[in-house]
Amino acid sequence: MIISVASGKGGTGKTTVSTNLSFLIENSLIADCDVEEPNVSIFLKPEISKKEIVTLFYPEVNKELCNTCGKCSEVCAYKAINVFKKSKSVFFMEHLCHSCGACTYFCPQKAIFEVSKRIGIIEYGRYKDVSYAGAVLDEGNIKAPQLIRELKKRIDKTKNIIIDAPPSTSCSMVAAVEDSDFCIMVTEPTLFGLNDLLLAVDVVKKMNIKFGVLINRFRENSDFENILKSKNINIIGKIPFDIDIARMYSRGEILVENPKYRDVFLKIYENLKKLL
Repeated sequence: MIISVASGKGGTGKTTVSTNLSFLIENSLIADCDVEEPNVSIFLKPEISKKEIVTLFYPEVNKELCNTCGKCSEVCAYKAINVFKKSKSVFFMEHLCHSCGACTYFCPQKAIFEVSKRIGIIEYGRYKDVSYAGAVLDEGNIKAPQLIRELKKRIDKTKNIIIDAPPSTSCSMVAAVEDSDFCIMVTEPTLFGLNDLLLAVDVVKKMNIKFGVLINRFRENSDFENILKSKNINIIGKIPFDIDIARMYSRGEILVENPKYRDVFLKIYENLKKLL
């Protein structure tokens, strides 16, 4: 089972939800796919047992073999390679490259070869009964979707996986939630939160992923719940607006270790199981 936790904007409480659910779901592994701002380890505090460097292959051109025929530029779907025949030069833009290997494969002169370059690391660990895997993108690198997919390839598929996704509706969010059995969309009960939530809901609908909304910082007198119901959006739970939750969060504590909040997350988990 793969459950992703996503939202339309940052700061809604995705990590709070994913980390706390990981303590309730049996045989769980939490994967921190917010590779640009990972913070699951702040709350989980896992003992790291292994780290792996992640690399991608990028093309380099042997100028002695290249005759600037332009085939590499022709087959590159992302226009990462451009050939200038008048100056007999090849210009490569690494940030556009998706490491597909097409340019190397189709080069008639075999003038293009691939070199490996680091994009980030993946670390593995454990805290109590919860397994952990998280990826960290190197500073200055923009290959977040590729690192997320690499993390998802390497995690233990025998576990029940909870994915802490990056915010918004970017390529990184799509890479994180794809192949999920269910996506929990976390929102805050504001009009700003609603706007971004609906954008994220459209994304998971187009990806044919089952989803439900969890309202964080919920106030009883809020009309937000009725707005979601009017749009036929399933609500799988509500986390109350509570100063004690904020205090526990600021200390990096797990909410389900407090009986009062454990019941809140148990209800969310029960509703999740019904929808699954």
